[in-house]
Formats: sequence, structure tokens, C-alpha cells
Amino acid sequence: MKFLIVIGGATATGKTTLAIQLARYFDTGILSADSRQFYREMSIGTAKPEPEELAAAQHHFIDSLSVSDDFSVGDFEREALILLDDIFKNREIAILVGGSGLFLRAVCEGLDTFPEISKETKHRVEAGEQSGGLAWLQNELALLDPEYIKVVDRQNPARLRRALEVCYESGAPYSGFLGGDKARRNFHCIYILLDLPRAELYDRIEQRVDLMISAGLEEEARALIPFRHRP
Repeated sequence: MKFLIVIGGATATGKTTLAIQLARYFDTGILSADSRQFYREMSIGTAKPEPEELAAAQHHFIDSLSVSDDFSVGDFEREALILLDDIFKNREIAILVGGSGLFLRAVCEGLDTFPEISKETKHRVEAGEQSGGLAWLQNELALLDPEYIKVVDRQNPARLRRALEVCYESGAPYSGFLGGDKARRNFHCIYILLDLPRAELYDRIEQRVDLMISAGLEEEARALIPFRHRP
């Protein structure tokens, strides 16, 4: 049996440090499931591992894309499983660290099955968003799927857009497609969830933000403005 150690937890809880320690101990690789660390142009605000940390263990899916690239959670699931198959040829254990809960679940449990979205449906949602902005996405989804709007991140246009596309394409609520059977994997997941006392966690986050700002976070954010409408 092969084992995938899955490390999750809030930002600044020490996931990267633990992942590197385990990777060095088991002589294996680390797959990053932080969906923002994939992008080369997003380094400061995403708290990517430092160069010396990247050199301490083999990392995958860090700086692997440009923000101009299209890359979905489905793409990540497919590529991560291929990579794990390769790692497991010579290793009994691999490390998955996040990051993004959806991306962790995609590797460990698989994605729910959704209808294929037509170009016409994509254009319909794009047109509505262009005319009404984020508020239109929120209001339209509230009408079509009042259950999902209660739990989705209302400030995440990509999530809202995706849910609306499924609603339009299928004629059914997006939430009805969630919670399907888990995919069968040829490895066993061992979950580690890191946590810290609230005061200590907030202190770490504040220190991290101060360092980010001094390292040029504002300039990095300004450079990303031209890409702000991408999913």
C-alpha cells in the first residue's frame, strides 16, 4: 500500500516546514495544492517557500504556470495523479500540502461530475458579469441555487461563475451535483491538520504581512491588475 500524507491548516501554521521535514525523512517529493503558488507572477502574497526551502526537498506545482495560463482543478487532479504514480514507482510515501481544500479533495477523493459547459453558456455568463459585475453573479446564483449561495465564497467570481454555468447548462441547481461517490485511489491518505492558538496565529499572520509589504507586495499586486478578470 502506498501512502499520501496530506497536510492542511490555516495560513502561517507551519505547513511548509512540516512538509519539508517529512519529505526529507522519507526521501520523497512534495506536491503543492496551493492554487496560487502555481503561478510564477504571484510569489510574495502567496508566501511561497523560500529558495533554500525549495532546495531542501523536491517540490511540484510551484512556479509551474503563468497567470495567463488556463488551469482548472480538474487539470490539477489529472496531473497530480500522474505525478503520484511516478513517485510511487520508487517510493512508498508522498506529501501533499495545501493550501486549497478543493484541490486537496480533488486528489484524495476525486471531483464531482458536472455537465460539459457549452461556449454559448460561457458567453451568457460572461455577458451577465460584464453588465452587472460581481453583484449580478451573486444575485443570479441566489435565484438559481439558494442552497449553494449560502456556502459559496460570494467574493470569489470564479466560483460563482462556475456554479452559474452548471445551472444554465443543466437546468438544475449546482448544489445537486455535489457530494457524489468518492473516487477509488491506489493510495491511502493520512491527514494532518495543523492549528495554533488564535493569538499566536494572528501574531504570525501580522508578522508575515509586514514582511510581505516590505518585500514588495503592493508592486506585485499592481503588476497583476491586467489579469484581474481572468478566472
